[in-house]
Amino acid sequence: MKKLFLILMVSIFTIGIANSQSQKFAYVDTDYMLKNIPSYQAAQAQLDKISVDWQKEIEAIYAQVDKLYKDFQAEKVLLTEEMRTKRENDIVLKEKEAKELQKKYFGKEGELYKKRQELVKPIQDEVFNAVKEIATDGNFAIIFDTSGSLNMLYTDPKLDKSDDVLKKLGYKN
Repeated sequence: MKKLFLILMVSIFTIGIANSQSQKFAYVDTDYMLKNIPSYQAAQAQLDKISVDWQKEIEAIYAQVDKLYKDFQAEKVLLTEEMRTKRENDIVLKEKEAKELQKKYFGKEGELYKKRQELVKPIQDEVFNAVKEIATDGNFAIIFDTSGSLNMLYTDPKLDKSDDVLKKLGYKN
């Protein structure tokens, strides 16, 4: 998929240059820009803290599972069949609780994803809109993002519009 995308981008770029010398190209580095936006850094720090707290909560439950299992192994020979079955079920239930909590917090549509959408997406949308305005105002045909999977072997630094986007957003670099 990456190869196909890269081939497509190179083809578009090459055809564009061959067909029209008046088209302008530029690039931005979204990682660089986001690192220079304080609200993004604050949001990222908040997400990191939440993530660490939730991970500790999950690890505490797994520690309980581990203790239950070790206690069970040590006492297994002394327990009746009914007591062994109950302890095994308790261990399985506790482990299931940990996995469900992990999925709730870190799953595909989990709490961390929702919190990221709440905190980070508006900032990313703001950056995207500023890039779009600069592309329109500057009559750029394409603006590449060098922070993603698209790599460039050579870029002319005067085409980097990252600082312009930050300035348009009202941030100093």
